[in-house]
Amino acid sequence: MDEVAIAIITGMVPLIFLATIPTTVQLVALFLMTCLLFVPERKLFRLIAITLLSFCWAAYQGQIQLQQISSLQGVKREVIAEVKTVSLGTEGSSRFFRIEREEGKRVFPPVLFRAKWEGDTTPLLAGQRWKILVSLRPAHSLLNEGGFDAQRWALSQHAPLTGTIYSGEPLDTEADWRQQFIQRVMQKMPELMNAPVLIALAFGEKGLIQKPEMLVLQRTGIAHLVAISGLHIGIAALFGGCLARMCQWFMPVRLIDYRFPLVVSEIFLLVYTWLAGCNAPAMRTAMAFSLWILLRYFRVRCHPWQVWLWGVALLLITDPMNLLSDSFWLSCFAVASLVFWFQWVPLPAKFQRHWYWCVIRWGHLQAGVTLLLLPLQTGIFHGINVASFLANMWAVPVVSLLTVPCVLVVLFLNIFPAGLLTGIQTLLWQGADYTLNLAMWGVRPFIGSWFALGENFLFVSLLGWVAIIFCRIGHVKQWVSILVSFCAVSVVWYGRIPAERWRVDMLDVGHGLSVLISRNGKGILYDTGNKWEGGSAAEQNILPFLNWHNIELEQIIISHNDMDHRGGLPFLQSRYPQASLRESSMSEGHLACVAGEHWQWQGLNFNVLWPEAKVADARNDDSCVIRIDDGSFSLLLTGDIEAGSERALIRKSKQKLHSTVLQVPHHGSNTSSSPPFLRAVSPESALTSAARFNKWHLPAHKVVSRYNKARYDWHSTSDSGQLSLFIYGDYWAIKGLREQLNPRWYHRRFGVSVDNE
Repeated sequence: MDEVAIAIITGMVPLIFLATIPTTVQLVALFLMTCLLFVPERKLFRLIAITLLSFCWAAYQGQIQLQQISSLQGVKREVIAEVKTVSLGTEGSSRFFRIEREEGKRVFPPVLFRAKWEGDTTPLLAGQRWKILVSLRPAHSLLNEGGFDAQRWALSQHAPLTGTIYSGEPLDTEADWRQQFIQRVMQKMPELMNAPVLIALAFGEKGLIQKPEMLVLQRTGIAHLVAISGLHIGIAALFGGCLARMCQWFMPVRLIDYRFPLVVSEIFLLVYTWLAGCNAPAMRTAMAFSLWILLRYFRVRCHPWQVWLWGVALLLITDPMNLLSDSFWLSCFAVASLVFWFQWVPLPAKFQRHWYWCVIRWGHLQAGVTLLLLPLQTGIFHGINVASFLANMWAVPVVSLLTVPCVLVVLFLNIFPAGLLTGIQTLLWQGADYTLNLAMWGVRPFIGSWFALGENFLFVSLLGWVAIIFCRIGHVKQWVSILVSFCAVSVVWYGRIPAERWRVDMLDVGHGLSVLISRNGKGILYDTGNKWEGGSAAEQNILPFLNWHNIELEQIIISHNDMDHRGGLPFLQSRYPQASLRESSMSEGHLACVAGEHWQWQGLNFNVLWPEAKVADARNDDSCVIRIDDGSFSLLLTGDIEAGSERALIRKSKQKLHSTVLQVPHHGSNTSSSPPFLRAVSPESALTSAARFNKWHLPAHKVVSRYNKARYDWHSTSDSGQLSLFIYGDYWAIKGLREQLNPRWYHRRFGVSVDNE
């Protein structure tokens, strides 16, 4: 069983790293070849066959999603879909719909899409079935180093499409049982300060939690407490088991059996998973716990590592797309870390016997999780709260032992008719709210202990694992030289010098612009992207990139006053108050960005070519045009200048325009990139920042054709995501994140053929 589980996991892991998924024909051929390996009576051949079959199964699941994207995207179509998102009384948020039929044909397996729609006259409730007219398009996300990979997340949720709904006709207006139960609970719920978090604890629905509250949870390292995870489902199973044991006190001895509490625990576990909406994390936890209960039921004795192996293999067999889920890896590594910690760093026996050592035992467990999950936390969240140990030491016992049991009892009491036990439910809700206040009171002082960690820290974060292994496999003195060597290598890794002399990154900020020039860990940012209600490109894309690469921002240049170019300025100024500001508008407290300005920075020359003077309100034609060069290679930043400014630049600065690389003016609009201007610049490559599905349809086809006919290499963030220009000693290279820096099949520009890419 162990070898089979390892073979299954080994066969599926490559799905994370593949640049392209084999075609259906290739998978069928591989499947037929694999079947031949089962013939010889040799275990090695059979394990290889299982590994290859697992790969075929995982790749096939990915291929299904790609085929569904290709077949369902495009024109308006009539579909029958079920509403999957629970209505919590909020409006304007995205909802998930599961397509059952498309143009009368059954869709199998059913596929999810996400859309913003409130229904025509009938309010949308989970479980309703609608006949809707919708146009679907592939899921597409902004892609930058250090940023959130929304495209990968969408595939892990089996929701590879987004939609625009034009009209709908309800076929079944009845809400499902879960939606009805949630509405019933919320109607009887009193006014509470922490109601949104309590709803999340009860049903796994976090839609009511406001951004400030969620930020507190994330920055203190206790966000896992509001997700229905292994901890809460385990408490539900324990609650059911304890209830069964209480019932056995009143049963005849001949009817008392060890299996009865296990069965009741499984029932409670499954019911709580259903209340959580059977979302992916809850389902994974339920399956893992069910496996453990099954082993206990049949009295199968096995090692903890065996249970872990079998559980991971079972989860991947049921859904190979778990491989793309960060929460899957967090869950698996959290359990693996605990098993490793308790076996390799056990507590002395005297601390394991008496109840009054429970704080020591809890601290020991929390220390192991904090230390051993550091590599995964750095890789996924790009930061750590140095006080998360203390925050979790306080909050987890309070929430797990007080808040969650109160919530579970309330949910259990709600199965009885309305009006009964209402007073008890109110008291329990108030108790849950009070204990949650107590938990938050204890962690709020640690909000400021969050520190962003860059890619250089990844190697250092493994030190905990290595140190434990070294200390256990031999006497410490015998491994001092190895530990010192590892620390030295970590320091070198952390402070390693990049191969390039300097680099330019055009970040993928959608419709907007943000270009970072960096050298020796310092950076100058040209434009800050857009902002919107509740967020900005600076917060979601620019700051994570700066943190990931450990770049200190020294200056911000704003080309002009359009919001898609200066929207993130306030946020960045709050994070980098020491960074100077340069722009062409008339305002106090900033450096001028007008023709004739010249300065040197990190050995690079910056020359401003346009505008000729400051203006009260800088618009497109007043964009700050800057030429950057190192004596050999040059970059021309143009903002949103249009044909009029291009002609003026040719008249006044024609000899200075020639550059190696050009930032395409105005996102590739037809009002810019005039042929005379392109001939004057004569770039070897052109970089443009544009959103894939923008309403202005930029870049214009005519403009792209103009660059291609002139044989200037064309690169766009809408195709490649983040674009990086690396300048080496005597050559340079442009690499896109989708194609070169991190080519993965789930990063593809979905909806186009491989040939067109």
